Amino acid sequence: MEAEILAEVVRGATIESIHRGHLIVVEGNGETVAQIGNPETITFWRSSAKPFQAIPFLLNGGAKRFEFSEKEIALACGSHSGESFHVATAEKMLFKGGFSESDLQCGRQVPFDEKTWKQMIKNDVEPTPLHNNCSGKHAAMLASARHTGADILTYHHLENPVQQKILELISHVSGIAKEQIKIGIDGCALPTFALPIRAMARSFASLVCYPSSFDENLRAASQRVVSAMMDYPEMIGGTDRLDTLIMQAAPHKLISKIGAEGVMTAAVLPNEKWKTGLGIAFKIEDGDDKRARAVVFIELLRQLEIFDAETLRHFSPMQITNRRDEKVGEIVSSFTLTL
Repeated sequence: MEAEILAEVVRGATIESIHRGHLIVVEGNGETVAQIGNPETITFWRSSAKPFQAIPFLLNGGAKRFEFSEKEIALACGSHSGESFHVATAEKMLFKGGFSESDLQCGRQVPFDEKTWKQMIKNDVEPTPLHNNCSGKHAAMLASARHTGADILTYHHLENPVQQKILELISHVSGIAKEQIKIGIDGCALPTFALPIRAMARSFASLVCYPSSFDENLRAASQRVVSAMMDYPEMIGGTDRLDTLIMQAAPHKLISKIGAEGVMTAAVLPNEKWKTGLGIAFKIEDGDDKRARAVVFIELLRQLEIFDAETLRHFSPMQITNRRDEKVGEIVSSFTLTL
């Protein structure tokens, strides 16, 4: 099955552009609720995998040893905006593990938060690895390496035990054999994993509805990740970031995690309508991160009755304005779930 149209860019009364993609929603037991396009499409999980990259650090006892707080666990799961409170939290995580900024292998990055970046320019402050959206994840991995005796200098290499434990967990939760998971290198120099979109949705569903293969420790670690993300949504993204806005609009109802190149994943907690919870994953085929993703995700949550109809209405449809700030079009969803 080919990708299907998920969003349209309309100027005046004319469709100017389209965004195709693949989408799937599964129940906690793995049964398909709805799908569009081909959910067997394999793509990189990118930053949507971060909750699963954090779990081994909880399982091996490193988070307990270094007394990582819920806020710090949330940052390890997040793609933060580089705001001052993000940087301060990442720095504290490094300190707890006995590290400094120079130990981070994620590279420097201009903050996602425009206000922060403008202020840094004004004050002649250069971005550092702490501003990298992945610095929380890297800080947790460094602490995990120290706790388990793995080589600290190569913690970001696939061959390092820290990364091998992550790969093992991803194989376990996704049901895909390690040997079948293709590996690439993410923007922050860490391994990233290519999986079917269906496997991504099922993995997220397992965070809120534990399969029988989850032992007591994995259930507890999954619960802690979910709780941390819901309690501190500002650490997952930041000011005006989609993940944060979604979780704030539906507090303690779901976790949301974007990934680069148009990937989106979420887990909806069990509720009256969805007794075993939901796992959600979709991929915008052209890799769009700015236009289609928010429009599609918010409409998807509306159709699943997770959101009130007016929640985040300004994101979906998304207005297109000209340089005089006049509305000249909009980006609209173009799908209806068959539930």
